[in-house]
Amino acid sequence: MKKLYQSALVFFMLFTFFRGSAQQVPFNTLLQELQTLQKQLVPDKRVAILEITFKDTLQPVVVVKGETDLPESKKQVLSFLQERNVKFTDSVRVLPDAAVGEKTWALGTLSVSNLRAKPDDASELVSQVLMGTPLKVLDAGNKWFRVQTPEKYIGWMDAAGLQRLTTEELKHWKKAERAVFNDLFGLLFETPDENGEVVSDLTLGDLFEVTGKKGGFLKIRIPDGREAFVKKTGCLSYNEWINIIPDAKSLLKTARKMTGLPYLWGGTSGKSADCSGFTKTVFYAEGVILARDASQQAKYGQPLEISDWHNFQPGDLLFFGRSAERITHVGIYTGESYFIHASGKVHVSSLDPQNSKFVPERKLVAARRILGSTGTEGIVKVKDHPWYN
Repeated sequence: MKKLYQSALVFFMLFTFFRGSAQQVPFNTLLQELQTLQKQLVPDKRVAILEITFKDTLQPVVVVKGETDLPESKKQVLSFLQERNVKFTDSVRVLPDAAVGEKTWALGTLSVSNLRAKPDDASELVSQVLMGTPLKVLDAGNKWFRVQTPEKYIGWMDAAGLQRLTTEELKHWKKAERAVFNDLFGLLFETPDENGEVVSDLTLGDLFEVTGKKGGFLKIRIPDGREAFVKKTGCLSYNEWINIIPDAKSLLKTARKMTGLPYLWGGTSGKSADCSGFTKTVFYAEGVILARDASQQAKYGQPLEISDWHNFQPGDLLFFGRSAERITHVGIYTGESYFIHASGKVHVSSLDPQNSKFVPERKLVAARRILGSTGTEGIVKVKDHPWYN
């Protein structure tokens, strides 16, 4: 009898929620419509946060909970509920909020730091952050910070991997003299001496302030304040780097340097990388920021006809998978049917079925020309990115 009474009461409350509609909408239908709206507003959860919901309740006013980094999208969701005469209390967090405070920016402080799906050391590795990479800080919890990278990718970082900054502090960093590490591997030393104590390792694309010069070394400052020396020959000045005009020859030279490096799911560095992390790292060395994942990279640049590999030029990105809608892999075309990619390790394969390097399980489903498309959506030059300059 008690269950029957509760069911009747829930039914009555649902009628109350939707009393302004000509036709009563079931609660589950409302939730489905809400989820559909959020997917429309944020089709890719890897680059934005919009997670708003509420539960069935016996109370006349429901509590709408969740979080988002998109204030305008939150307004649209709440308007959606108002139009359906749902009475609610707004408990949706707009990120960043008080949990972050005024230090809403950060810089990577290690040669490579891990970006995880959840604030947990055992959580999936989704990407990585290089030293000196500017980050937007969205949320904080214990020793973890939820951050967004320059290509808009979102994940959680351990506090040891970043230095938090205010907007003014980030502006100061942008004005500082900077240099980028241009070799695959290197070291920072306490003194201008290769036999000195090591301060940190370095990898391709690490960015730091330059505070002086001594002999064949640059005196540098890491974003967390540590000072050290690095050999000049392994570096490019920031202005040199951002003004590179990418071409196939230089791209492939960098790609071939990485030959033999191990595959790492979530890796995006010169130490180890997954397939899209490899392509991203190669283009970043040329001052170009690509989207993080293969399925994202496949959306940008000039689309190419894939029926004949003779249509491709060195430097083009080739995409593989079950279909153009189910892309799972990417590589860089090197010419004469060959492409270089990260799978097990960075190595060369062929598109030609008659070639011994042909991999039959790799089904080519799309291709994009990136060179010539820099400065367009999804292919951003560091020089043009406001977080760097």
